[in-house]
Amino acid sequence: MTYPEPLTALLTPRRQQAGLVHVETVPARAGRHAPWPSWADADLVAGYAARGVQRPWEHQVAAAEAAWAGRHVVLATATGSGKSLAAWLPAITAVREASRNLGTSIAALNRRPTTLYLSPTKALAADQLHGLETLLRSAQIRDVRAATCDGDTALSERDWVRDHADLVLTNPDFVHFSLLPRHQRWQRLLRGLRYVVVDECHAYRGVLGAHVAVVLRRLLRLAAHYGARPTAILASATTGDPAVSAARLLGVDTDALVAVTDDAAPAGRRTVALWQPPVLDDGAPVEEIDGGEGEDGVNAWRPTGTPADGPRRSTLAETAELLADLVRSDRRALAFVRSRVGAEAIADQTRSMLRDRPGALDRTATEPADTVAAYRGGYLPEERRELERALRTGDLRALATTNALELGVDISGLDAVLIAGWPGTRVSFWQQVGRSGRAGAEGLAVLIASDNPLDAYLVHHPETIFSTPIEATAFDPGNPYVLAPHLCAAAAEVPLTEQDLVTFGPTAADLVGELVARGMLRRRRNAWYWNYSRPEDPASLTDLRGGGGPPVQVVEEGTGRVLGTVDAGRADATVHTGAIYVHQGRTYLVRDYADDVAIVTEAQVGYRTRSRSEKQISVLETRAEQQWGPVRWCYGALEVTDRVVGYDRRRLPSLELIGSYPLDLPEHTLRTTGCWWTAAPEVFDDLGLAPADLPGALHAAEHAAIGLLGLVATCDRWDIGGLSTAVHADTYQPTVFVYDGYPGGAGFAERGFAVAKQWITATRDAVAGCSCETGCPACIQSPKCGNNNSPLDKAGALAVLGLLVELAPE
Repeated sequence: MTYPEPLTALLTPRRQQAGLVHVETVPARAGRHAPWPSWADADLVAGYAARGVQRPWEHQVAAAEAAWAGRHVVLATATGSGKSLAAWLPAITAVREASRNLGTSIAALNRRPTTLYLSPTKALAADQLHGLETLLRSAQIRDVRAATCDGDTALSERDWVRDHADLVLTNPDFVHFSLLPRHQRWQRLLRGLRYVVVDECHAYRGVLGAHVAVVLRRLLRLAAHYGARPTAILASATTGDPAVSAARLLGVDTDALVAVTDDAAPAGRRTVALWQPPVLDDGAPVEEIDGGEGEDGVNAWRPTGTPADGPRRSTLAETAELLADLVRSDRRALAFVRSRVGAEAIADQTRSMLRDRPGALDRTATEPADTVAAYRGGYLPEERRELERALRTGDLRALATTNALELGVDISGLDAVLIAGWPGTRVSFWQQVGRSGRAGAEGLAVLIASDNPLDAYLVHHPETIFSTPIEATAFDPGNPYVLAPHLCAAAAEVPLTEQDLVTFGPTAADLVGELVARGMLRRRRNAWYWNYSRPEDPASLTDLRGGGGPPVQVVEEGTGRVLGTVDAGRADATVHTGAIYVHQGRTYLVRDYADDVAIVTEAQVGYRTRSRSEKQISVLETRAEQQWGPVRWCYGALEVTDRVVGYDRRRLPSLELIGSYPLDLPEHTLRTTGCWWTAAPEVFDDLGLAPADLPGALHAAEHAAIGLLGLVATCDRWDIGGLSTAVHADTYQPTVFVYDGYPGGAGFAERGFAVAKQWITATRDAVAGCSCETGCPACIQSPKCGNNNSPLDKAGALAVLGLLVELAPE
């Protein structure tokens, strides 16, 4: 078979035989134009023409027309299809129309229509501002003011934004923590609010989606308080049932909005390769990079053969080598990585490979290794902005990034995208694939399977990627752990009324009663007020990102320089005393960790660190159950107690254990939802499992089930947790738990309970189909196991999973 460029740059005969599993070709698509709307501002249209947009695409016009008519609209089309035009065309036209009609006096300025643009990341907001300012310059429009405003914005700049900006670009976090609590200072923006643009709204799933849905309800409520009735424009990647997800975000009925899903933009041919790192040669050292934590019209080809036995090369090492080869062949690429540590590791290893063997680039100019960098959360704002600039200008040829760059940042001219491990959902997968070959050019995307049972299953069952509908975005705004603190914040903004409770959903009425009983709210006549005698700031009662507290600052000892930040929920495991912290290829040893600060010093060490934790689960409430013969399945409320108890030092590059060290850190308690199954001990006796075998069999079955839950629920293994035990204190029987890793739950385990037969059957098939003998990361080992993957029994797990499948009701 003839492969397109740049896939040939990655293929040697050995690689083609050992790594390439499947190739899918998505054919090119021609675009369909539509005329500019009659109401569109003439100067703005001329500005688009100067930027090369002579006529818009049909979907852009359909969405813009709906928004101009005052209808909420969701535009769900592919990456690079120009969704921002559908928002900026009515927004800028509205400002210019008002400017002509009202004049330029101070009074007129206070009555001008405004637009609030929300993005899930600061990088996307900064990129949108860059594109917006370029458009306004091309259109020679000087009477429209656009600005970003977020947690990185200086106070003096915030004052200017509040007083003058027509288009304010920010994120839900800033709206929650700053804009809504201080809404009196934002009266001009809220009084004139004409449009609320929610970009990349498919990113708001699970608990984050629930938080953002309530923040939007609070925002629309305050706008109405100031007399505005804004129209919402939601932009999404191609996703399942976008109208339902958008309506749930806004708190409206689906018939109150228009869904535009027919993508009329052109698309170049894309080649999507599924890749599995090769089996290591007998006797070769296990090379690792520590990463911390076809349908109609589509052509497909798959090599024959089955994977050989033995340990495979690590996903991060394989990705780094492929990325280095792309740089050597003068191609621009992104490598998407699941973790922040993994992004740093791939960038560092790629630079090392390029220094050892630079390739064909002009060595008299920039060194190839200097064109590779990492990009992740936790960097300082100025560092992020510089990386974004360098990527846009081409000073950087390769970037190893977390999903912070998955979203709509405009990066043109990318030849290839490497995806190190399944990103969790088909929505994210196609969003990342869409970063390659933008603007109608041909592109390549390579999914490199991680040592994960789901990844191994997917690359060898490509129909589950290419022939399965994209998931709908799942979230629950009625989650009481999400809604209750937002009701407190809303009551502090403007007292809650009976009508407001309808806006916040059917669970709100019960919650305000409980909040009154707890002394958080006070009832006065027909309204509920925040209890100002309490010491808390109501906005601080919740964290939209689920970090569990303020971020931990990483500070360099001696200089006092802040290197970056770490989310509170991850800090105990990543910046404890003795941990190794990596930042753009430099390694730092954590000397001290206390009071939300980690003190580090630069150190050259030949090892990395991994934390160890202990966990306990209590059953609080059983909400549903089903009987599979002697096996009882349950779904309900759980309390999970977790504590980091120590860490290991592992030698590079093999990650061989050097030593283990204890830590004395506090416990963390999580109240969430989960599903579990139990059976009497004699059930396992009949399978030939002795009592001594049972812990390893259940533990292995738990790992495999967690790895495969993403096949049936909109999640990945990092969203969920689990526990298995031969005797549990609440059930008095052997029990396996799988739970959502978010306060109040996120619906993932509930989905697993609802389709348990499909889930467990896929789990059994994945373990049985793995060619290893005793278990490996592709079937029963877990990268996040707090017990160092011990004990594990693959044969026992197959017996247990086989019994569950046999007992599953039709």
